[in-house]
Parts: sequence; C-alpha cells; structure tokens
Amino acid sequence: MKIQAEALLFDNDGTLLSSMESVIRCWTRWAQEYGITAEEFARVELHGRPAAEIAADLLPADVVPGAVARIEQLEVEDVSGPGGVVPLPGTAQLLASLPADRWAVVTSATRRLAEARLERVGITPKTLIAADDVTRGKPDPEPFLLAARRLGVDPARCVVFEDAPAGLQAGRAAGMTTVALATTHIRSELTADVVVTDLSAVSAQATEYGVEIVTAD
Repeated sequence: MKIQAEALLFDNDGTLLSSMESVIRCWTRWAQEYGITAEEFARVELHGRPAAEIAADLLPADVVPGAVARIEQLEVEDVSGPGGVVPLPGTAQLLASLPADRWAVVTSATRRLAEARLERVGITPKTLIAADDVTRGKPDPEPFLLAARRLGVDPARCVVFEDAPAGLQAGRAAGMTTVALATTHIRSELTADVVVTDLSAVSAQATEYGVEIVTAD
C-alpha cells in the first residue's frame, strides 16, 4: 500500500524502540514501594498512557506527584539496564530515509525519560512531543495535533505510527492516517488504516510534495 504524506509521527516505546523489560522491572518495583497489589496493578492499562494517569488510577491524589517523580527516576536509571532499551526492527533504516523536518516523535513519556531512551538507541529527533508538552495525553488527539503544528503540516497530511490502542485512537481523533504495529498487541486489538508487523515492513522516500510511504505487510 502507498500513502502520500507531508509528515510522519512516531510513537516511541513499542514503535521505534522496545523498553518492555525496563517498564516491567520498574513498574513492578514502583507498585511494591507504594503497596499496590498485583491484582490492582493488573487491572490498569500501562502501555501508551502517561505515568501521571496510571498513578492517578492507583493512588490518592495527594500521593500522585511524588509517585510520578519516583517512576520517572526508576525508568531513567534503568535505561542502561540489561535489555532495558533496544531499537525495534526497521527503525534505523526508516528514520535515515526521512528529512529531519518531516517526522517527529510523539510519546506519553516525560521529556527526560523519552530523551534518555532515544539517546540510548542513537535517535535524535528534531521534534519531540512529550507528556510535559500537553495537558491531555493519548487517547486525546492533543499530542499529535501539537506535533503537526510544530512541523507546520495539516493534520490530515500526517501519518501516525503506533503500537497501542490509545495512541491509535488519538491519531484517528486528530484526523490522521494511522499505521498500527503489531509489536505489543495482537492484530485483532488494533484499529488502523494499515496494520504491519513492525517498521521493517515500511519504507519511505522524500518527494517534491512530501513523503511517499510504502507498506509491505
């Protein structure tokens, strides 16, 4: 399938890179520190949501700010841990084929954590939208709409690459074309214009009018 676009907007964790081992390690420790039972923790959706929202689902409001700072500290410190952060297939090749002003990273992580993870795998985006930059995180469209505005592109001419249902919902709400990656969820859980295995199934070429994207799955 061919898609014509002016900008590509990438989620980070589960799309460009995997931090799953680190996430499990850090959030498990965090939950233990705050006395959250395994049953309580299992009922909360972790992936693709800001830490502040997750903490708010589990803890009293007055505890949330400190708890959010604590999970950020744990995750930043764990970036260099065993298997903590690794690039996903196709990431390096696809980003290398794109002009720097035609793509952005749009993540639910804080800027500090996102930059630590991206640096670990050698990715330096010119435009990064993090949890700190918005008032409403995914599944709200605000993060993707802000990225389009920063790039100076019509949202309808953007393509969102996401692995999480919350992120895909945000992309659809922003009026953007969505490409789902089956890296953390099975295909039946992903609602998107296109579903691929990972970024190794995607190629792109800069054109006079933007970027031509080809998906192979």
